[in-house]
Amino acid sequence: MAISPARTLVDTPRAAGLAMPAEWELHERTLMAWPVRVDLWGEDLAQARRDYATIANAIAAFEPVLMVAPPDAAADARRRCGRGVEVVELPIDDSWIRDSGPIFVTGHGATGTRRAAVDFGFNGWGGKFLPHDSDDALPAALLAHLQVDRFEAPLVLEGGSLTVDGEGTLITTEQCLLNPNRNPDLTRDQIEALLGEYLGAERVIWMPHGLLEDHDTDGHVDNVAAFVSPGRVLLQTAPPGTPNHERLAENLSCLQAATDARGRALEIVELEALPSTDVRGLPGCVPYTNLYVANGAVIVPVAGDDPDRDTEVLGMLASVYAPREIVPVPGRMLAEGGGGVHCITQQVPA
Repeated sequence: MAISPARTLVDTPRAAGLAMPAEWELHERTLMAWPVRVDLWGEDLAQARRDYATIANAIAAFEPVLMVAPPDAAADARRRCGRGVEVVELPIDDSWIRDSGPIFVTGHGATGTRRAAVDFGFNGWGGKFLPHDSDDALPAALLAHLQVDRFEAPLVLEGGSLTVDGEGTLITTEQCLLNPNRNPDLTRDQIEALLGEYLGAERVIWMPHGLLEDHDTDGHVDNVAAFVSPGRVLLQTAPPGTPNHERLAENLSCLQAATDARGRALEIVELEALPSTDVRGLPGCVPYTNLYVANGAVIVPVAGDDPDRDTEVLGMLASVYAPREIVPVPGRMLAEGGGGVHCITQQVPA
């Protein structure tokens, strides 16, 4: 039976009283997408699929998971993921659903909680990865499957480029959102206004940088910062003398000088550990900050090269995210693809 298109709403989420909730709010499910881009993964594609299945099942222990896979790979996804993960067949170019998928917005009215989603433009991270047409079309197809109303935003934007506190504050990086390979005809003020109209941002905090090694996404914020709770931010820093030290120190200074939408100074939790690795023959890293907050758990990518360091960081995250359970998952292959756990997940708020 054919699926009816998602209803496209003509106003904006702000006009409808909707905004993006914080990641720690209750989820209905998590969305993921199956690795399929052979020219990215190469001979590592089978290992990438094993790791994605491992991560999907780790999340499925806490909330339902819906995995998108193209028809020619759906059987493999079902076999590897097992019965605990629902697989939906839709065309995709690859597996970074945080960036190519919809972003959900919610609000409260006289009839209870409302939910819809925003479909931003997706251009393959500034045209770096082709094709990206199926990924750009994914939000509309997926929202039709979920029967969720859709807003179409006049902005190219990836979900990994921002973090929100659910109370009107959004953090992003100038390096990514002001890059002319996304929205060359929009000014910073115009982009900020659109973040307000479509995600409910009342205050946008512009950190200058992402990671030095983050060539694929041009400095996504989810590799360097994440709201832990209103007024509190987990921030990647780096020791003096290391390649990222100066740029991450600038981010720290930026947040120390900022206030959120409620006028509060930010409490900053610094995370200095940053495991290094090779990514397609170039220096790369496996940032712990690229984690995902699920119902009752935090899913954290680990490099696995230094168990003592992993144990120390996971213990620190356990205190930061208490009482949620900290669940480590393989992160090295995700880094080879260009991201982390946050990049391959997208929450559907309850």
